[in-house]
Amino acid sequence: MLKFFSHKTAAPAGPVEFLIVGLGNPGREYESTRHNAGFMALDHIAQKQGVKIDRLKFKSLCGDGVIAGHRVLLMKPSTFMNLSGQAVQEAAAFYKIPMERVLVFVDDISLAPGSVRIRRKGTDGGHNGLKNIIYLTGSDQFPRVKIGVGAKPHPDYDLAQWVTSRFSTDEKKALEPVLEHAADMAELIVSGRMDEAMNVYNGK
Repeated sequence: MLKFFSHKTAAPAGPVEFLIVGLGNPGREYESTRHNAGFMALDHIAQKQGVKIDRLKFKSLCGDGVIAGHRVLLMKPSTFMNLSGQAVQEAAAFYKIPMERVLVFVDDISLAPGSVRIRRKGTDGGHNGLKNIIYLTGSDQFPRVKIGVGAKPHPDYDLAQWVTSRFSTDEKKALEPVLEHAADMAELIVSGRMDEAMNVYNGK
């Protein structure tokens, strides 16, 4: 008698151990803008891991996956950038996850496109998404991957207008390697190899 086996990937087992959060603004008008570099990184991670980010929970679009043997929840908050902490706080509280196991991918205007800064913890650096996470969770002790999106063309340029602008063709090309390596960065950090992640990717 012939037996047919399903090749459908089994759902991740066990409790969620890490949150991996990409910051950005929901809505088509914000797609591929500078402020959505975190969303873009998360999409690349999900694609490489075969995870669909399509479940609405914790004020986010979420997807379950396994990275470095750990069950993770990939999150794209749908709260808009300035209220990102609502999503992070809810999910962290629900799964009882300490902030040290919340990895955030975020845009940084102080870095050129194609540059990365991985940090174990730190202040918000003037970023409203990080500021709200720190405010609502009461902690800045979470790792983050800062993705360079380029500085304002001149000091008088409106910041909100700049971060919601789209990348030039050259900037997109510079950004591509960072997005392609986002899953590798996440794997190193989730597996506890933060020093290696910083050594490999910081300054690139």
